[in-house]
Amino acid sequence: MFAAYVTITIVASFLNGSAAVTYLIGHDYRKAQADTKRVPRSWVPVLGMLLAAGSLGLLAGFAVPLLGTLAAAGLVLYFVGALVAHLRVGSRQLVGWAVFFSTVVAALVVNLAHHW
Repeated sequence: MFAAYVTITIVASFLNGSAAVTYLIGHDYRKAQADTKRVPRSWVPVLGMLLAAGSLGLLAGFAVPLLGTLAAAGLVLYFVGALVAHLRVGSRQLVGWAVFFSTVVAALVVNLAHHW
């Protein structure tokens, strides 16, 4: 169980950290996605900070288990909100969302199974 916990947590942290970087540097793809989802561009850095905080929180969970659990739960909520943004504009391009969502759900599950 420990190996699964470490592996899934690191993968989830890497994926979300990578996405956070693209939001925080103001990559054109993220701006175009914000426009497509009708999300104000001023939210792009905020969304990046949320992803970065979640990514770092997952890693901090190795030292403080409650923090890792809360970070994983926060990322699950973040991606539920992302799903709402997709569906609100009729977007059916959900493969990327599904990858991120399933990864953070897996991180939450293994975190809870390992620590609690």
